[in-house]
Amino acid sequence: MKIKLITFLFLLSCLLDTGVLAQNAGEIGGSGAGNIPRARTEKPLAYRGFAGGMMIHSGYVQSRNFTITSNSGESVDSRLSGMPFGIGGAIRFMFGKHLRIGTEGYVSKLGSGEHRSRSETGWGGLLADCAWDIRRCRLFLGGTVGGGGQTSTIILAPTANDYAADDIAYRKYTFCALAPFAGMELQLTDKIGLVLKADWLFNVSGRQDDFVAGPRIYIGVIFSHIRHN
Repeated sequence: MKIKLITFLFLLSCLLDTGVLAQNAGEIGGSGAGNIPRARTEKPLAYRGFAGGMMIHSGYVQSRNFTITSNSGESVDSRLSGMPFGIGGAIRFMFGKHLRIGTEGYVSKLGSGEHRSRSETGWGGLLADCAWDIRRCRLFLGGTVGGGGQTSTIILAPTANDYAADDIAYRKYTFCALAPFAGMELQLTDKIGLVLKADWLFNVSGRQDDFVAGPRIYIGVIFSHIRHN
C-alpha cells in the first residue's frame, strides 16, 4: 500500500505536467488574428498550478527506552536509534500567491543496535503550506496530517543460521500522524527543480515507546507548472 501511494503521486505529477503542456499548446495554436485575448480577473485564491516529485531522506531518529522480556525471563533494556533511509513523494496545488494544498507519503527504514534490530515506518496524508517566491527560490512552511504504521523487530541476541527460535520481539501498529515541515525549492528550469525539506514526524494517537521520531532531511526532484503573475 505504501509503495502504491508513492507511485501514484509520481504518476499523477507526470500526467498533470503532460496535460498542462498540451493545454498550453492548444491555446497557442488556437490564437489567431481574429482572436482577441480577454483580460483575466484574478481572484485572491485563484488556482495557479502544481508542483510534485520524488524525494529520498535520512536524518536521525530514536525511540524511548523500553524493556523487553526474553525467552529465558530476563528483562532487557532496549532502544531504537540511528540514521534512517527512505523514499516518498508529494504533490502540491497552488492557490493565490502563497497557499498550497496537496498530499504526500513516505516509507522510512531504520537498522539499530548491535544485533541490527530494525523498524519500518510508513505515513501519508493531506498537507498544507505557505510558499514565498524569492527569484528562482521558493521557501515554504507547513505541515501534514494523516496516518501511518510502524513495524518494529527487536533482536535481543545474535541470530544463528539454524531452525531454532531466537529472542526476537515483533510489534506492528498504526497511528495518527502529524508532521510539521519547512524547506525550499530551487527552480533549475521553468519545469524542473530541486527540493530540500526537513520535518519531524509525531505520533499523536497514543504513546508507543518503540516509536521512532526525530529530524528527517529530504532531497529530491520536482516537476512544476506555476503561473507567475
